[in-house]
Amino acid sequence: MSAVEPRVDPAAKPPSAWARLRESDVFHSFVSTPSAMIAAAFTVIAILACFAAPLIAPFNPFDPAQISLWDGKLPPAWVEGGQAQYVLGTDNQGRDMLSTILYGGRLSIIVGMAAVGLGMVLGVGLGVIAGYVGGALDAVIMRIADVQLTIPGILLAILINGIGRAFLPPEIREEFAIYVVIIAIGLTDWPQFARVARGATLVEAQKEYVQAARVIGLPGWLIMLRHILPNTLRPVLVIATIGLALAVIAEATLSFLGQGIPPTTPSLGTLIRVGNEYLFSGLWWITLFPAIALVVLVFAVNLLGDWMRDALNPKLR
Repeated sequence: MSAVEPRVDPAAKPPSAWARLRESDVFHSFVSTPSAMIAAAFTVIAILACFAAPLIAPFNPFDPAQISLWDGKLPPAWVEGGQAQYVLGTDNQGRDMLSTILYGGRLSIIVGMAAVGLGMVLGVGLGVIAGYVGGALDAVIMRIADVQLTIPGILLAILINGIGRAFLPPEIREEFAIYVVIIAIGLTDWPQFARVARGATLVEAQKEYVQAARVIGLPGWLIMLRHILPNTLRPVLVIATIGLALAVIAEATLSFLGQGIPPTTPSLGTLIRVGNEYLFSGLWWITLFPAIALVVLVFAVNLLGDWMRDALNPKLR
């Protein structure tokens, strides 16, 4: 007896994108991993809160009319001497700590995202080219990446940041300091993306659909862009997620060392550096609260990146 084939209704609508997502292994892995859901919730809340700072922050730390030096160094509201309007206290300039953390966190996240984006574009582009073209070009690109990986990332970022500032006129250094920091961190991170993209490209280049594209005469750049690049993005997204946390830490480290964002433009790193100068004077809140915000943000993003690494790795399914 022949097996009865299931009847397919030609009028039936294909499943929606949301339905396909709910049936995917990644979605089931996400809802069955409490740590991933908590990390995603913290990450989304932190990012939304920071980008909505102009709407939800009690004060604007960039508006001189809302800053009073007479209110400087006030403790949190629940500590003796604190004021209810300054929930987390104020810094040495009289800026509300909660508002400054929200605005500073937004700047740190923007710098981190921009730096990761720069490193990803540069690294993935060079990695795909190296893996597809091969030969001397592959050797040159990967040897440069290997040499750069032997240098501690923060030292290289300080070097690139110092060189960039040296070429800028003194009167515009603070204005372009953010862009210099983004370039410094981005140029530090590209080798990791390049190695991952090259490895994925070497695998994809041997598959039949790439061979068929070569046979029908498609140019190499089109094959890399249309066929190989989309299939290298899965491992790259994992690196980018973890790289965001590392980029935020790098920005905070540079700012703490006085090599990053200027103090007039608060980021989490500059807030910690300013508070560190008053730590032994009993003004613990100026350092503690920005440090807690930095730790929670980085920890949540790292947990999310660890889950993505496991969920998107077919060998672990």
